[in-house]
Amino acid sequence: MKFNPTAIADAFEIEISARSDERGMFARTFCAETFAARGLATVYPHCNISHTSKRGTLRGMHYQEAPKQDAKLVRATRGAVFDVALDLRPGSRTYLRWAAVELSAEKRNAFYIPAGCAHGFLSLTDDCELFYQISEAYDAALDRGVAYDDPAFSIEWPFAPTFISERDATHARYIPLPRNAGS
Repeated sequence: MKFNPTAIADAFEIEISARSDERGMFARTFCAETFAARGLATVYPHCNISHTSKRGTLRGMHYQEAPKQDAKLVRATRGAVFDVALDLRPGSRTYLRWAAVELSAEKRNAFYIPAGCAHGFLSLTDDCELFYQISEAYDAALDRGVAYDDPAFSIEWPFAPTFISERDATHARYIPLPRNAGS
């Protein structure tokens, strides 16, 4: 696996190293030892899939508050998405920055999003499916979101969304915390 740094500290695009022959292809997509050596989450008690029917659907920006902030390892198993992580960690050197990776089933890449970051995506094709490995159990009481179009972040989406749920469309603007608060 190749770990490509992004604009957010400790967030990586992960490319596979495939071995191909006349039978097809084989590649490792996760190795606890490799992730641990980089200080990344190695235990994922929840795995989820998300299916999005139509191109232009925006989902996000979601996160889970402390004490159950969760890291995510996200991969497209069908279609392609513009996948975004947003650093909400006041103690981070990249606080309030965002990073995006185009995830696609064709590329077979993944996006590692550290705990304390919000996550969302815009579907680039019809019929997208994402597979998430999540480092913490879901807790509805800690589930939060911020506005995908908040000027505090200025996320540069590739095009305007054509569909967004009422919940995601009404997330509040983010009120930045002082740097290093809660680090």
